[in-house]
Amino acid sequence: MRDLQFTFNRPEKISRGLLLLRLFFGVFYVGIPHGIALMFRGFAASCVLFVAFWAVLFTGQWPERMYSFVSGTYRWCMRVTAYLAFLTDEYPPFSGKE
Repeated sequence: MRDLQFTFNRPEKISRGLLLLRLFFGVFYVGIPHGIALMFRGFAASCVLFVAFWAVLFTGQWPERMYSFVSGTYRWCMRVTAYLAFLTDEYPPFSGKE
């Protein structure tokens, strides 16, 4: 069984300017571009999950590429959520990679 872990380094002190910028404009400069990309990728991930369900049902194994795509989508979504929730100061990349 594979583990999927999400770790981040919470900053000791958050910049007040960055805090205000994210509070008032975070939806625009983070939410809109990442939200649009994640909407399409989330739809694709749900289709992959459907196919992976049947693959696991008949073969007993989760296909590696399907697993990496779905976990990458969840990882990307969690990074955006952590950034908008002020848990990290690092801007989330546009990928599901490490």
